[in-house]
Amino acid sequence: MPRERRGKKRELRTMAAPFTVAAPSGARIRDRLRMTAEEAEILRLVGEHNGRHQRADLAERVRLGRVKVKENRRAERKKKLTAVSSSRWAGAMTRASEDQYQLSLRCLFDERAGLRRAVRIIERRLAVPCGQRQGRTRGYPDRAERWQKQRRLAVLNTRLADVEERIEQGRPAIVVGGRRLAKVRHSLADAQLTETEWHEQWEAARLFLTADGESAAPYGNYTITVHPETGEVSLVLPEPLRHLANAPRGRYKLGCTVGFSHRREEWLNRACAHRAVRYDIVYEPDRGRWYIDASWSSDTAVSPSPQEVRSFGERILGVDLNADHLAAYVLDPHGNPVGEPITLPIAITGPASQRDGRLRAAITELVTVAREHHCAGIAIENLGFDDARAAGRETMGRGGRGKKFRRTVAGIPTARFRERLRSMAFHNGLVVIAVDPAYTSIWGERYWKTPLQQQTKTTVTRHHGASVAIGRRGLGHGARRRPGVTAHHQRMVERRATGQTVHIPRPCGTASPPRRASTPTRGDKTRPCQGDQLALFPDLEDRSRGHRTTRPDSCDSANTGQLA
Repeated sequence: MPRERRGKKRELRTMAAPFTVAAPSGARIRDRLRMTAEEAEILRLVGEHNGRHQRADLAERVRLGRVKVKENRRAERKKKLTAVSSSRWAGAMTRASEDQYQLSLRCLFDERAGLRRAVRIIERRLAVPCGQRQGRTRGYPDRAERWQKQRRLAVLNTRLADVEERIEQGRPAIVVGGRRLAKVRHSLADAQLTETEWHEQWEAARLFLTADGESAAPYGNYTITVHPETGEVSLVLPEPLRHLANAPRGRYKLGCTVGFSHRREEWLNRACAHRAVRYDIVYEPDRGRWYIDASWSSDTAVSPSPQEVRSFGERILGVDLNADHLAAYVLDPHGNPVGEPITLPIAITGPASQRDGRLRAAITELVTVAREHHCAGIAIENLGFDDARAAGRETMGRGGRGKKFRRTVAGIPTARFRERLRSMAFHNGLVVIAVDPAYTSIWGERYWKTPLQQQTKTTVTRHHGASVAIGRRGLGHGARRRPGVTAHHQRMVERRATGQTVHIPRPCGTASPPRRASTPTRGDKTRPCQGDQLALFPDLEDRSRGHRTTRPDSCDSANTGQLA
């Protein structure tokens, strides 16, 4: 098949319109429980008892398969669990089982989509002979790699068939406690864990100490109650453990108190108004600490649209997310870059707990920068590397360089960054605008890197140019610069990267400097005629002030520049 002509321009894909990221739907805060050894043991007994029955209920729900809500037999399962716990514990167990089942099904659908995408790409490349090209599809370079890809295709088809069978039967594979932690059991040396430490983590992950909130219940939750004034924590014991109660009605009161210093006012408003608050008690064996989490649903907040943000006439901060840093630039309401480029490092190496804290620190600094520059919002790319991760080597390069690039893409915390930024920006009064990521890096380097570097002494990278393109796209402007704006200034001989979206009309009726007989024109003429120049001849009074630069009104005289 012949190649396409070089002169033919490649069509750009249709870009999606920018949209405002929705406000967070809830909040979750944490405080530590400083308990005695006896109280910790009782909590462990309650968690193990509830966890054992909740796992049995989850297994029964999986056996039912994909059925309608009315046919999931929740009332029957809840009645069975009530006999061994309590009515409210049973409701939390059945609800957790249903949520886990639906989440696992969604994961199966996502896995099937990724496998189908990978199979389709490999089959397309296998259809092209080795070392040849058909259109935009390249064949594999040699027969050895082609043979490896055929084997890879067989493995993917086997996995795809298994996933489709699970979806058809409606029985996803669920590991309570986490599949990743379960696999660590077979490689304790690599994980630097002993068998005892692994068992502690495994048992802690399978505890069930979750109580859903209830409106009109005492302080928003009857099963696990936290007093808003004293901070006392008490919980209902399951029926077989009622003999351990130290408070009326089969409750156990802890000797420690909690205060929830972070977002305490919001929690107090809900608890004092007896609005639903969910509580989760978790144990972290590596630290030897117990924690209690409070969570609730937020009221629906309507964020302004990108058009409304643009009409505010305020600045916006364009941000380009990379593997090890955030590149940002402040843009004025017209889409012009203002000030110096901003670079915020992100250290995403090390343990997962530390990575999350470093990511929050980087977002905190980003929000601070946006507020210092009086920005109304933050524009980011609507990133999602699902396609790239599923395709792997087929679309992201080969060899050592391609492997490094794939690892870089896999290490970018896109989903977590988006969720953290959405929540933290909302509570700081900022709007988050997501834009289409198409061509931002290419156009940022081609149209913005050099002009920005010429107006600042700070090193400007292609990522800073991409942040400008992202911010402009969030404001509804084109990512490319308007041609001719950054040309040399006639007097100061400097380049500027401003005025990209403000329409500056050309002077009408002026010629500066006037053309001479030897000055070539744009047309075929070499010597201008008298009619080629339409100049406004100012009167004697205005001659010392220079030529006019504004278009004359209908009542102006074209010869004298005076009012008629």
